[in-house]
Amino acid sequence: MTGSTNDVISVDRSSYLQVVSDLKDAGYNMCSDLCGVDYLEHMGRPLPEGVAPERFEIVVNLTSTINRIWLRIRVQIPESDPELDSLFNLYPGSEAMEREVYDLIGIRFVGHPDMTRILLPQDWEGHPLRKDYSIGRIPVQFKEVRRTR
Repeated sequence: MTGSTNDVISVDRSSYLQVVSDLKDAGYNMCSDLCGVDYLEHMGRPLPEGVAPERFEIVVNLTSTINRIWLRIRVQIPESDPELDSLFNLYPGSEAMEREVYDLIGIRFVGHPDMTRILLPQDWEGHPLRKDYSIGRIPVQFKEVRRTR
C-alpha cells in the first residue's frame, strides 16, 4: 500500500482484499462507492512513486461513519488480465457496483455471487465505457411540437 496523503492510497492488486479487510476492521464500515476507469489515452498520468500505470483502474471509496472520515483506494488493473477480488463478502452493498463496472468496462470481480450484466442486455457485445468501444449511431427522432399562444 502506497499513498502520498492519508485520504487516497494506491494498493497493489494482490493485496487489495487484505488491505480492505484490514480497513474494515479499523472502522471503515461502509463501501460508499466503487467504479472503474479506462485510462487508454492517459497512460502517462501522474501516479504515486512505485505505482506502475495500467490501462484500467478501480476506485473504491470507504467511509467510517463513526469517525466521519473517508478513504479512497486506487487499484491498477492490467488490460491483459482485467480481474480483481470482489468486496461482496466484506461489503454486500458493493454487489451492484461491481456488476456495473463489469457491464460497462469489462473488469471481472473474482468471488462475486452474480457476475452478470446489470444495465445492458445479457447478449450485449462489448463494454461501452471502454475508450476503444466503437461508437454506434442512433438517429434522433423529434416529435412535432404544437405551439400554443
